[in-house]
Amino acid sequence: MLPRGTLMGPASALRVLEGGAGRLLSVREVAARLGVSTATIYGLCHRGELAHVRISNAYRVHPDDLDRFIDRKRRRGEV
Repeated sequence: MLPRGTLMGPASALRVLEGGAGRLLSVREVAARLGVSTATIYGLCHRGELAHVRISNAYRVHPDDLDRFIDRKRRRGEV
């Protein structure tokens, strides 16, 4: 029996990237930071207004992308 956490097959070729998943924000976290609903965040992602990555069925947003989104809205006078 292999030790717990041992990867086999294609998954064993995966590596952890520094600043990866630990730094990405969930839709719920983004919604809380902006004071809007999760449905609003999904809509922004779907329309391409908010940069995100999709991991399986989960959307994640890098904090820098959220900052850029807010900056764009400020420059346009939408915030």
